[in-house]
Amino acid sequence: MPDSDRSLAIFIDFENLALAFQGRRDRFDIARVLERLVEKGKIVAKKAYADWSRFAQYTGPLHEAAIELIEIPRRALTGKNSADIRLCVDAMDLAYSKDHIDTFVVVSGDSDFSPLVSKLKENGKHVIGLGMQESTSDLLRDNCDEFIYYEDLGRAPTLAPGLPIHLSDSKKKAFALLLESLLALRRENKEVLWSSMVKDTMKRKKPSFNEAYHGYRTFSELLEDARKEGIIELETDERSGTYVVTRFGSETASPRSDVAPRKRKRRSRRPGSRTPNGKPEQANAPLSSSAADLEIRDDAERGQDAVDRHDVPAPHYPEEEIPF
Repeated sequence: MPDSDRSLAIFIDFENLALAFQGRRDRFDIARVLERLVEKGKIVAKKAYADWSRFAQYTGPLHEAAIELIEIPRRALTGKNSADIRLCVDAMDLAYSKDHIDTFVVVSGDSDFSPLVSKLKENGKHVIGLGMQESTSDLLRDNCDEFIYYEDLGRAPTLAPGLPIHLSDSKKKAFALLLESLLALRRENKEVLWSSMVKDTMKRKKPSFNEAYHGYRTFSELLEDARKEGIIELETDERSGTYVVTRFGSETASPRSDVAPRKRKRRSRRPGSRTPNGKPEQANAPLSSSAADLEIRDDAERGQDAVDRHDVPAPHYPEEEIPF
Protein backbone atom coordinates (compact mmCIF):
# COMPACT_ATOMS: atom_id res chain seq x y z
CA MET A 1 0.00 0.00 0.00
CA PRO A 2 1.18 3.56 -0.46
CA ASP A 3 3.73 4.97 1.91
CA SER A 4 2.64 7.52 4.49
CA ASP A 5 3.06 11.12 3.39
CA ARG A 6 5.84 13.23 4.82
CA SER A 7 5.19 16.43 6.75
CA LEU A 8 7.44 19.26 5.56
CA ALA A 9 8.61 22.47 7.19
CA ILE A 10 10.21 24.99 4.82
CA PHE A 11 12.70 27.65 5.96
CA ILE A 12 13.82 30.21 3.36
CA ASP A 13 16.94 32.33 3.80
CA PHE A 14 15.73 34.96 1.39
CA GLU A 15 18.78 37.20 1.72
CA ASN A 16 20.95 34.40 0.37
CA LEU A 17 18.60 33.90 -2.58
CA ALA A 18 18.51 37.63 -3.31
CA LEU A 19 22.30 37.73 -3.53
CA ALA A 20 22.27 34.76 -5.89
CA PHE A 21 19.74 36.48 -8.19
CA GLN A 22 21.77 39.68 -8.52
CA GLY A 23 22.71 40.28 -12.14
CA ARG A 24 20.11 37.82 -13.47
CA ARG A 25 17.22 38.77 -15.70
CA ASP A 26 14.74 36.38 -14.14
CA ARG A 27 13.30 36.69 -10.65
CA PHE A 28 12.88 34.17 -7.88
CA ASP A 29 9.63 32.26 -8.39
CA ILE A 30 8.31 30.76 -5.18
CA ALA A 31 5.57 28.91 -7.08
CA ARG A 32 8.15 26.72 -8.82
CA VAL A 33 9.71 25.85 -5.47
CA LEU A 34 6.43 24.91 -3.79
CA GLU A 35 5.22 22.98 -6.82
CA ARG A 36 8.26 20.73 -6.51
CA LEU A 37 8.16 20.39 -2.75
CA VAL A 38 4.49 19.35 -2.56
CA GLU A 39 5.57 16.24 -4.42
CA LYS A 40 7.56 15.28 -1.33
CA GLY A 41 4.61 15.45 1.04
CA LYS A 42 2.31 17.75 2.95
CA ILE A 43 3.72 21.21 3.72
CA VAL A 44 2.74 22.25 7.26
CA ALA A 45 5.06 25.23 7.88
CA LYS A 46 6.52 27.90 5.56
CA LYS A 47 8.74 30.72 6.80
CA ALA A 48 10.99 33.22 5.03
CA TYR A 49 13.58 35.45 6.72
CA ALA A 50 14.86 38.81 5.43
CA ASP A 51 14.79 42.57 5.85
CA TRP A 52 11.63 42.96 3.79
CA SER A 53 12.09 46.68 3.34
CA ARG A 54 14.86 45.76 0.90
CA PHE A 55 12.79 43.12 -0.93
CA ALA A 56 9.34 44.69 -1.06
CA GLN A 57 8.77 43.48 -4.65
CA TYR A 58 8.78 39.86 -3.43
CA THR A 59 6.39 40.22 -0.52
CA GLY A 60 3.26 40.00 -2.69
CA PRO A 61 3.98 36.57 -4.24
CA LEU A 62 5.18 35.25 -0.90
CA HIS A 63 1.98 36.37 0.84
CA GLU A 64 -0.09 34.72 -1.89
CA ALA A 65 1.80 31.48 -1.26
CA ALA A 66 0.83 31.67 2.46
CA ILE A 67 4.45 32.03 3.59
CA GLU A 68 5.08 33.64 6.96
CA LEU A 69 7.47 36.57 6.52
CA ILE A 70 9.85 36.99 9.45
CA GLU A 71 11.17 40.53 9.67
CA ILE A 72 14.91 40.73 10.39
CA PRO A 73 16.62 44.09 11.21
CA ARG A 74 19.42 45.33 9.05
CA ARG A 75 22.84 43.92 9.61
CA ALA A 76 24.19 47.43 10.29
CA LEU A 77 21.97 47.70 13.38
CA THR A 78 22.75 44.31 14.91
CA GLY A 79 26.26 43.61 13.66
CA LYS A 80 25.35 39.97 13.07
CA ASN A 81 23.53 37.88 10.53
CA SER A 82 20.28 37.73 12.46
CA ALA A 83 18.42 35.93 9.67
CA ASP A 84 20.63 32.85 9.95
CA ILE A 85 20.40 32.78 13.75
CA ARG A 86 16.62 33.19 13.83
CA LEU A 87 16.14 30.52 11.15
CA CYS A 88 18.22 28.00 13.11
CA VAL A 89 16.37 28.73 16.37
CA ASP A 90 12.94 28.29 14.76
CA ALA A 91 13.98 25.10 12.97
CA MET A 92 15.28 23.46 16.14
CA ASP A 93 12.19 24.59 18.04
CA LEU A 94 9.94 22.80 15.56
CA ALA A 95 12.22 19.76 15.55
CA TYR A 96 11.80 19.31 19.33
CA SER A 97 8.20 20.46 19.75
CA LYS A 98 6.50 19.00 16.64
CA ASP A 99 7.13 15.29 16.36
CA HIS A 100 4.88 14.92 13.34
CA ILE A 101 7.22 17.07 11.20
CA ASP A 102 9.74 14.60 9.80
CA THR A 103 11.20 16.58 6.87
CA PHE A 104 12.92 19.97 6.97
CA VAL A 105 13.65 22.01 3.84
CA VAL A 106 16.40 24.63 4.00
CA VAL A 107 16.17 26.98 1.01
CA SER A 108 19.66 28.46 0.95
CA GLY A 109 23.15 27.79 -0.32
CA ASP A 110 25.00 29.16 2.71
CA SER A 111 27.50 26.78 4.32
CA ASP A 112 26.67 28.27 7.75
CA PHE A 113 23.57 26.04 7.83
CA SER A 114 25.62 22.86 7.73
CA PRO A 115 25.63 22.49 11.57
CA LEU A 116 21.84 22.92 11.55
CA VAL A 117 21.51 20.16 8.96
CA SER A 118 23.73 17.85 11.02
CA LYS A 119 21.72 18.47 14.20
CA LEU A 120 18.39 17.85 12.42
CA LYS A 121 19.69 14.58 11.01
CA GLU A 122 20.93 13.66 14.49
CA ASN A 123 17.35 14.00 15.70
CA GLY A 124 16.09 11.64 13.00
CA LYS A 125 14.81 14.29 10.56
CA HIS A 126 15.06 14.09 6.80
CA VAL A 127 16.72 17.26 5.45
CA ILE A 128 16.27 18.61 1.92
CA GLY A 129 18.35 21.49 0.62
CA LEU A 130 17.39 23.82 -2.21
CA GLY A 131 19.55 26.56 -3.69
CA MET A 132 21.16 28.12 -6.74
CA GLN A 133 23.74 26.02 -8.50
CA GLU A 134 26.40 28.74 -8.68
CA SER A 135 26.05 30.02 -5.11
CA THR A 136 25.53 26.76 -3.20
CA SER A 137 28.28 25.55 -0.90
CA ASP A 138 29.52 22.00 -1.48
CA LEU A 139 29.59 21.48 2.28
CA LEU A 140 25.89 22.21 2.63
CA ARG A 141 24.94 20.26 -0.49
CA ASP A 142 26.79 17.10 0.53
CA ASN A 143 25.52 17.22 4.12
CA CYS A 144 21.83 17.18 3.15
CA ASP A 145 19.93 13.96 2.59
CA GLU A 146 18.76 15.42 -0.70
CA PHE A 147 19.56 18.60 -2.57
CA ILE A 148 17.54 20.27 -5.35
CA TYR A 149 18.96 22.94 -7.64
CA TYR A 150 16.61 25.80 -8.41
CA GLU A 151 17.67 25.72 -12.07
CA ASP A 152 16.36 22.16 -12.39
CA LEU A 153 12.82 23.12 -11.36
CA GLY A 154 11.90 24.60 -14.72
CA ARG A 155 13.05 21.71 -16.87
CA ALA A 156 10.36 20.04 -18.95
CA PRO A 157 9.45 16.43 -18.08
CA THR A 158 10.65 13.71 -20.44
CA LEU A 159 7.60 11.43 -20.40
CA ALA A 160 4.83 13.97 -20.99
CA PRO A 161 3.07 13.24 -24.30
CA GLY A 162 0.77 15.42 -26.31
CA LEU A 163 -2.83 14.96 -25.26
CA PRO A 164 -5.41 13.97 -27.91
CA ILE A 165 -6.80 16.96 -29.79
CA HIS A 166 -10.44 15.86 -29.62
CA LEU A 167 -10.55 16.09 -25.82
CA SER A 168 -12.46 18.90 -24.17
CA ASP A 169 -10.60 21.59 -22.25
CA SER A 170 -11.86 20.22 -18.96
CA LYS A 171 -10.53 16.73 -19.67
CA LYS A 172 -7.22 18.10 -20.95
CA LYS A 173 -6.69 19.91 -17.65
CA ALA A 174 -7.53 16.78 -15.68
CA PHE A 175 -5.25 14.53 -17.74
CA ALA A 176 -2.41 17.07 -17.67
CA LEU A 177 -2.58 17.18 -13.87
CA LEU A 178 -2.71 13.38 -13.82
CA LEU A 179 0.48 13.10 -15.88
CA GLU A 180 2.26 15.73 -13.76
CA SER A 181 1.39 13.79 -10.62
CA LEU A 182 2.55 10.50 -12.11
CA LEU A 183 5.85 12.11 -13.08
CA ALA A 184 6.18 13.47 -9.54
CA LEU A 185 5.70 10.00 -8.08
CA ARG A 186 8.21 8.58 -10.53
CA ARG A 187 10.75 11.20 -9.44
CA GLU A 188 10.19 10.08 -5.85
CA ASN A 189 11.03 6.48 -6.85
CA LYS A 190 7.59 5.10 -6.07
CA GLU A 191 7.56 1.55 -7.38
CA VAL A 192 3.80 0.90 -7.25
CA LEU A 193 1.58 3.76 -8.40
CA TRP A 194 -1.64 3.13 -6.48
CA SER A 195 -4.70 5.09 -7.56
CA SER A 196 -5.13 6.54 -4.06
CA MET A 197 -1.50 7.70 -4.07
CA VAL A 198 -2.00 9.36 -7.46
CA LYS A 199 -5.13 11.21 -6.30
CA ASP A 200 -3.44 12.43 -3.11
CA THR A 201 -0.56 13.82 -5.16
CA MET A 202 -2.99 15.55 -7.54
CA LYS A 203 -4.77 17.21 -4.61
CA ARG A 204 -1.47 18.37 -3.10
CA LYS A 205 -0.44 19.91 -6.40
CA LYS A 206 -3.88 21.44 -6.90
CA PRO A 207 -6.01 21.48 -3.71
CA SER A 208 -9.15 22.46 -5.66
CA PHE A 209 -9.04 19.30 -7.80
CA ASN A 210 -12.29 17.35 -7.90
CA GLU A 211 -13.02 14.65 -10.48
CA ALA A 212 -16.72 15.59 -10.46
CA TYR A 213 -15.85 19.01 -11.89
CA HIS A 214 -14.34 17.28 -14.92
CA GLY A 215 -17.39 15.08 -15.51
CA TYR A 216 -16.50 11.90 -13.60
CA ARG A 217 -18.44 10.35 -10.74
CA THR A 218 -15.39 8.63 -9.24
CA PHE A 219 -11.63 8.85 -9.63
CA SER A 220 -11.63 5.33 -11.06
CA GLU A 221 -13.76 6.54 -13.97
CA LEU A 222 -11.18 9.24 -14.68
CA LEU A 223 -8.43 6.62 -14.78
CA GLU A 224 -10.50 4.35 -17.02
CA ASP A 225 -11.13 7.22 -19.45
CA ALA A 226 -7.41 8.03 -19.49
CA ARG A 227 -6.70 4.39 -20.32
CA LYS A 228 -9.28 4.51 -23.10
CA GLU A 229 -7.46 7.49 -24.62
CA GLY A 230 -4.12 5.65 -24.46
CA ILE A 231 -2.63 8.00 -21.86
CA ILE A 232 -2.04 5.42 -19.12
CA GLU A 233 -2.12 1.66 -18.62
CA LEU A 234 -3.90 0.12 -15.63
CA GLU A 235 -3.90 -3.13 -13.73
CA THR A 236 -6.14 -4.27 -10.90
CA ASP A 237 -4.53 -5.33 -7.65
CA GLU A 238 -5.57 -8.88 -6.79
CA ARG A 239 -5.85 -8.29 -3.05
CA SER A 240 -7.46 -4.87 -2.74
CA GLY A 241 -9.13 -4.65 -6.15
CA THR A 242 -7.90 -1.07 -6.67
CA TYR A 243 -6.28 0.27 -9.81
CA VAL A 244 -2.51 0.49 -10.21
CA VAL A 245 -0.94 2.61 -12.98
CA THR A 246 1.73 0.51 -14.69
CA ARG A 247 2.81 2.79 -17.56
CA PHE A 248 1.95 6.30 -18.73
CA GLY A 249 2.96 9.00 -21.17
CA SER A 250 5.36 8.05 -23.92
CA GLU A 251 5.91 4.66 -22.26
CA THR A 252 2.58 3.45 -23.62
CA ALA A 253 3.81 3.88 -27.21
CA SER A 254 6.45 1.15 -26.87
CA PRO A 255 5.56 -2.55 -26.58
CA ARG A 256 5.87 -4.11 -23.17
CA SER A 257 8.94 -6.30 -22.81
CA ASP A 258 8.64 -7.11 -19.11
CA VAL A 259 5.65 -9.43 -19.47
CA ALA A 260 6.46 -12.94 -20.65
CA PRO A 261 3.84 -14.76 -22.75
CA ARG A 262 1.88 -17.32 -20.78
CA LYS A 263 2.39 -20.91 -21.84
CA ARG A 264 -0.59 -23.22 -21.95
CA LYS A 265 -0.13 -26.37 -19.90
CA ARG A 266 -0.06 -29.53 -22.01
CA ARG A 267 -2.13 -32.54 -20.98
CA SER A 268 -1.46 -36.07 -22.16
CA ARG A 269 -4.41 -37.85 -23.77
CA ARG A 270 -5.72 -41.14 -22.52
CA PRO A 271 -5.92 -44.10 -24.87
CA GLY A 272 -9.13 -44.10 -26.83
CA SER A 273 -9.59 -40.35 -26.79
CA ARG A 274 -9.81 -38.34 -29.97
CA THR A 275 -7.17 -36.04 -31.35
CA PRO A 276 -7.99 -32.41 -32.30
CA ASN A 277 -8.62 -33.48 -35.92
CA GLY A 278 -11.32 -35.91 -34.81
CA LYS A 279 -9.42 -39.17 -35.39
CA PRO A 280 -9.30 -41.75 -32.58
CA GLU A 281 -5.96 -42.08 -30.88
CA GLN A 282 -4.24 -45.47 -30.95
CA ALA A 283 -4.41 -47.25 -27.62
CA ASN A 284 -0.98 -48.86 -27.79
CA ALA A 285 0.83 -45.97 -29.46
CA PRO A 286 4.31 -45.59 -27.96
CA LEU A 287 4.87 -42.37 -26.04
CA SER A 288 7.80 -40.14 -26.78
CA SER A 289 10.16 -39.24 -23.97
CA SER A 290 8.59 -35.80 -23.50
CA ALA A 291 5.04 -37.20 -23.55
CA ALA A 292 6.03 -39.88 -21.05
CA ASP A 293 7.45 -37.27 -18.73
CA LEU A 294 4.23 -35.28 -18.95
CA GLU A 295 2.14 -38.34 -18.13
CA ILE A 296 4.34 -39.18 -15.14
CA ARG A 297 3.98 -35.64 -13.83
CA ASP A 298 0.19 -35.75 -14.33
CA ASP A 299 -0.05 -39.06 -12.46
CA ALA A 300 1.98 -37.58 -9.61
CA GLU A 301 -0.28 -34.54 -9.47
CA ARG A 302 -3.41 -36.69 -9.42
CA GLY A 303 -1.93 -38.78 -6.65
CA GLN A 304 -1.11 -35.70 -4.60
CA ASP A 305 -4.63 -34.35 -5.17
CA ALA A 306 -6.05 -37.62 -3.91
CA VAL A 307 -3.94 -37.42 -0.77
CA ASP A 308 -5.07 -33.83 -0.19
CA ARG A 309 -8.73 -34.85 -0.52
CA HIS A 310 -8.16 -37.80 1.88
CA ASP A 311 -9.30 -40.22 -0.86
CA VAL A 312 -6.36 -42.57 -0.24
CA PRO A 313 -7.33 -45.32 2.23
CA ALA A 314 -5.37 -45.52 5.47
CA PRO A 315 -2.84 -48.38 5.70
CA HIS A 316 -4.11 -51.58 7.39
CA TYR A 317 -1.88 -53.42 9.85
CA PRO A 318 -2.51 -56.90 11.30
CA GLU A 319 -3.03 -57.01 15.04
CA GLU A 320 0.40 -58.47 15.72
CA GLU A 321 2.09 -55.88 13.49
CA ILE A 322 0.44 -52.75 14.93
CA PRO A 323 3.29 -50.31 15.65
CA PHE A 324 3.56 -48.85 19.11
